[in-house]
Amino acid sequence: MTRPRLDPEGTRLPIKLDTTSNGEFAPVALSPANRHANHLAHEAATRNAQRVKQSRRDFLVSACGAASTLLAFNAANAAAGKRGGWFDVEAEAAFEPQLAQARVGGKGEFIFDAQGHFVDPTGAWVKNAPADAFKWSPKAGCALAREPGPRSHLRCLGPEEFVKDVFLDSDTDMMVLSFVPSRRVAEPVTIQAADAVRRIVDRLQGTHRLLVHGRVNTNQPGDLEAMDELAKRWSVGAWKTYTQFGPGGNGYFLSDEVGTRFIEKARALGVKVICVHKGLPFGRQSYEHSQCSDIGVVAKRFPDVSFLIYHSGFVTGVPEGPYAEVARRDGIDTLIRSLVENGVAPNSNVYAELGSTWRFLMREPEQAAHALGKLFRYAGENNVLWGTDSIWYGSPQDQIQAFRTFQIAPELRQKYGYPEITPALRAKVFGLNATRPYAISTAEVRKYTGRDPIGRERAAYREHPEPHFLTYGPRTRREFLNLLAWNGGSPA
Repeated sequence: MTRPRLDPEGTRLPIKLDTTSNGEFAPVALSPANRHANHLAHEAATRNAQRVKQSRRDFLVSACGAASTLLAFNAANAAAGKRGGWFDVEAEAAFEPQLAQARVGGKGEFIFDAQGHFVDPTGAWVKNAPADAFKWSPKAGCALAREPGPRSHLRCLGPEEFVKDVFLDSDTDMMVLSFVPSRRVAEPVTIQAADAVRRIVDRLQGTHRLLVHGRVNTNQPGDLEAMDELAKRWSVGAWKTYTQFGPGGNGYFLSDEVGTRFIEKARALGVKVICVHKGLPFGRQSYEHSQCSDIGVVAKRFPDVSFLIYHSGFVTGVPEGPYAEVARRDGIDTLIRSLVENGVAPNSNVYAELGSTWRFLMREPEQAAHALGKLFRYAGENNVLWGTDSIWYGSPQDQIQAFRTFQIAPELRQKYGYPEITPALRAKVFGLNATRPYAISTAEVRKYTGRDPIGRERAAYREHPEPHFLTYGPRTRREFLNLLAWNGGSPA
């Protein structure tokens, strides 16, 4: 048997509980329960690999490895008294491949990731970045980093690696390539670079696999005027904005005059999908603009526009519990409160997206149960969207496998009116819900993806997969501050 090139000793878990950030918030230390979960997962990997007579690496790459890891997380959370949510996996799945595949493997879902990213290693931003930019990223040590030339390590984070991480190492069928808050001269990915990635996929005949956003911060000079070119030349599928970002660190509300001009321009151009970062605040300055008080207002005012709320208003330092109007809590509750106060019914024109939110809450299953349960109840079961914020977190496959098995405890469902997460509901979240605002046909997409080279390459690759199980984003406060420093003080 060929020795694996990557992590031959099997030191990396397939499902990661770690401190990695998407660059928009400072990394948060693991709790004692999280550290215990990782410890138990490593112990189980050794024990179960021996039981099935595999190396640790081969075991961890298998479906049994993912199931074994999730079971260890369950044990650690139960020991810590966290029983409001869990990963619904039978103990036997840790060593029975067919059962493991049935639990963590694909079930024919259409997986449409509403928030993906990559780093353009050839962009203009590199001129202003230090030579060691992103060198702290675990993924930056790939074989490409040893090639001659300055900043060759950035190729480890480029478009070819993006395609491998997203379309080979995960079950993702389709993705929207999004943007980060940035000034025009310092964008880690420009619309031109995003379109170049789309063309890479096009060359593989996967023309229906990737959509791109147009970044618009309407309070930033030139952005409103640039919308015409973004719509007509680049065929953007939606607009991406950061209401907390702007000149001098001053944000805006979508319900302000400047926000209204933006929405009306989007309507006039016929691209009536607006993706707005809410939650994951950038700090105290303009903090109120990271909250969701404006969402219900504009959703009611513009019922023909779809508002996709990235991160759903989630804030890492705010524990998620049941929604309580009188508590006036921050976090996801600001989104729900705005919908309730403005009479925006579930399954209307406001969509709650899970990028970074689900990935962070995988660490806290009881909070995850409340967060998902609230969103299903108040935003609507048809309006919660799958998003992973990858490639900051590496391949999104571990997020997919964890969500495939996650369940809300019956006690919480009964007490707070949360739904059971059924296969049908999972399928909605994974991709079917996003087809409505983006006006795409799942059947039409699958007609292409079922026979395109990416699909064939994925099938061949999975005979001998080589996932790296690494992440890209900052993992420590020092790495996070380093990223802010050379990015002009802006989050990545």
